Amino acid sequence: MKKFIVVSLLAVVAATPAVAKNNAVTVSLQSVLDMPEAKDRLGDMRFYLAGGPSPKVIKKFGGDTSNANTNAFNKSPEEACRWNALSALIKLRDKAMRYEANAVVDIVSVRDHAEFKNATDIECSDGTFRAGITLRGTYAKVGK
Repeated sequence: MKKFIVVSLLAVVAATPAVAKNNAVTVSLQSVLDMPEAKDRLGDMRFYLAGGPSPKVIKKFGGDTSNANTNAFNKSPEEACRWNALSALIKLRDKAMRYEANAVVDIVSVRDHAEFKNATDIECSDGTFRAGITLRGTYAKVGK
């Protein structure tokens, strides 16, 4: 009888579809840059989204992708997105500094292998337990 109950429970669990949340969340890049932590961590590096206004590019140094994930527990989707975006921007800043670049330009978000290109916003993934972001940009020296 015990064996029948265990097998029955396993069959029910196996037949139940796994529902994993994976929602798109958009926040403005400016809301990330306005975070007090951003001012301390990003320094003088400048960030410009693809399709948005940017100063004249003097020299490009190549591009890169930066990923960040965080525990989404007890955070709003927007808050988790901003924290992830800040982490991804810090990684881009660190590499840009190696090239002696003063900006990261043409930034796009990538979610589920699709680019999200917007002049003001970036897009994150909000999951059941984790939230994440992927940013792709080009390191550059820009004018004032």
